[in-house]
Amino acid sequence: MHPFTDPQLTRDTQDLYPVRSSILKAVKQAKPHFKGSLLDIGCGVMPYRELLLAQPTGIAQYIGLDLGSHGIYKKVPPDIEWDGRTAPLVDASVDNAMAIEVLEHCPEPMVVLREAHRVMRPGGTFFFTVPFLWPLHDVPYDEHRYTPFAMERMLKDAGFKDVVVTPHGGWNASLAQMIGLWVTRKPMSKRRRSIFKRLTFPIVRSLLRNDSIGNLAHGPMITGLSGTAVK
Repeated sequence: MHPFTDPQLTRDTQDLYPVRSSILKAVKQAKPHFKGSLLDIGCGVMPYRELLLAQPTGIAQYIGLDLGSHGIYKKVPPDIEWDGRTAPLVDASVDNAMAIEVLEHCPEPMVVLREAHRVMRPGGTFFFTVPFLWPLHDVPYDEHRYTPFAMERMLKDAGFKDVVVTPHGGWNASLAQMIGLWVTRKPMSKRRRSIFKRLTFPIVRSLLRNDSIGNLAHGPMITGLSGTAVK
């Protein structure tokens, strides 16, 4: 079982399951929009490459772009290395682009979004996910958290159109994620953690099964965001 493309809710994955299952759902929903080449900006270890290339798919070429030897992930070298600002690609050279859990790490996210727009061909789809309710991670390379309204504005300012931003999780999922993070990551003894994991697991499972996302106008709690935009 792959922890990204086949996430399982267990006592030990109470922290990761809510976010990874939400991202996986968003990736599957975005996949039919991709035709031709797909540039994965900040690809890391390329956890979704196999899923995206699996039939049925309209993706003919997957290209991983990351910081390479200067980045956080060193186990899987990217297809193309960049400096985080300028991709070594000519204008309109790829059909689509995506940035999964990347923009929160970018000191200047508008630079990245405009660069994605530059290298994409007209009519192509840009796909993204970002966290909202998540601890500091990859410290000190954790820069931002975004609201749906900020992401829509930024994508439009970068030149994209037909922007659709989708929230992940609701009040129940948010509480489940916080409980999961607390029980798996808060410093405590191994014995206490084992006890708490056993106690919290059925609560987290029940919360996730009964989650719903409210109207954004009513100010719901969310766990993250995903979305698409067209060049």
